[in-house]
Amino acid sequence: MTRQLHLNAFLMNTGHHEASWRLPESDPYAHVELEHYVRLARVAERGTFDSLFLADGPQLWGNVAQRPGGSLEPLTLLTALATATTHIGLIATASTSYNSPYNLARRFASLDVISGGRAGWNIVTTAGAEAARNFGLDAEPAHAQRYARAAEFLDVALKLWDSWEDDAIVGDKAAGVWGDDAKIHPPRHKGTYFSVEGALNVPRTPQGYPLLVQAGSSEDGKSFAARYAEAVFTAQQTIEDAQAFYADLKSRTAAAGRDPDHIKVLPGIVPVLGSTESEALANEQLLEDHIVYTHGVGRLEGLLQLPGGTLELDALLPDDLPPESAIEGARSRYTLVVELARRERLTVRQLIGRLGGGRGHLTFVGTPEQVADEIGAWFTRGAADGFNIMPAVLPSGLELFVDQVVPILRARGLLRTGYGPKQTLRERYGLPRPANQYVTAPVTAPAAVSALARV
Repeated sequence: MTRQLHLNAFLMNTGHHEASWRLPESDPYAHVELEHYVRLARVAERGTFDSLFLADGPQLWGNVAQRPGGSLEPLTLLTALATATTHIGLIATASTSYNSPYNLARRFASLDVISGGRAGWNIVTTAGAEAARNFGLDAEPAHAQRYARAAEFLDVALKLWDSWEDDAIVGDKAAGVWGDDAKIHPPRHKGTYFSVEGALNVPRTPQGYPLLVQAGSSEDGKSFAARYAEAVFTAQQTIEDAQAFYADLKSRTAAAGRDPDHIKVLPGIVPVLGSTESEALANEQLLEDHIVYTHGVGRLEGLLQLPGGTLELDALLPDDLPPESAIEGARSRYTLVVELARRERLTVRQLIGRLGGGRGHLTFVGTPEQVADEIGAWFTRGAADGFNIMPAVLPSGLELFVDQVVPILRARGLLRTGYGPKQTLRERYGLPRPANQYVTAPVTAPAAVSALARV
């Protein structure tokens, strides 16, 4: 079969551009309205996207004066969206730093059952002192410690998801036997960060466990992704940087003993569309005209770990910024932003404008044909397996992409024209259903799986 794109719709309230909420078309309350997300999910499904994604963090993110603040809890929202859609995958961010393995494994297993095998987990370690202080800590744990905890967290979650064999449910009414206790495997895990005794209280799910997604591009992040991830959300500004990241991650995955085809790399792209180049540029300028730059300075100083009042809007970044090794927060994003500013000699004002649409992800301004050309070039030249589509304005940006870019990608044979038979999310990403770690001989087409898949 010809290789085709994997597309994920990254949904963020009124859009990824920080000024999107100020446009006349935008609803500043959309971020807490179920109908808004149902509409977006159905648009993405009409575009035959593989999945949609909700980011999250256990803190009030950013400055509420700047853009809509707060968000609905994503697993709760995705459960509602599961009942409003049929095919599209449902991916949520959840932190390994501020959750416990048992409760989180149960919530994702429940979503996978309810959705018929469409759940995905974006695994994050959560940077930032603000989140740490919400959980009784004075400061965020060190970068390496967060990833060590994440590795043990995921090992425990995998044990929990495998704690029921696929055919543990017997359902023998005549004999009065509902399940086979011999096919239940309590983890009895005692490690550095966690102690978890009992089996999960949800049977093994249609996918076995949710699609595992990772979004960190630091050295620790790439090592973690090579070991565990099945899809990676990443940010690069140039095709050359994306090709280098792609090759490196595929190589690391092979070195970890995994099939490199079983990890899909999806860079983020913020498409700003117009029927002509000049119209697209005018649409971009309209958004930039609505940026409040004083808000952006504070956020940029936070990312760069600089004292307030350090940056001047019409000056370049200081020469004496901290090295990446000194950053305990989002290291890969720090490096991307600094390199962008240095490479293009951007003033702080210009840099804030460039980051306003995608916070470091590639913003591409052009006609539908030009956006399709760019996506196709990255896909065919070893820079991506697909894309995290991040519309600058929602819902209009996603609707334009589906109505104008998707048909071009389909005509070029790069994207499916329909979903076909019902599939799980990992099947749609071309991934096998994982074997249960407690079973030596895999079970073929277990009745329990078929029953759960019909839920």
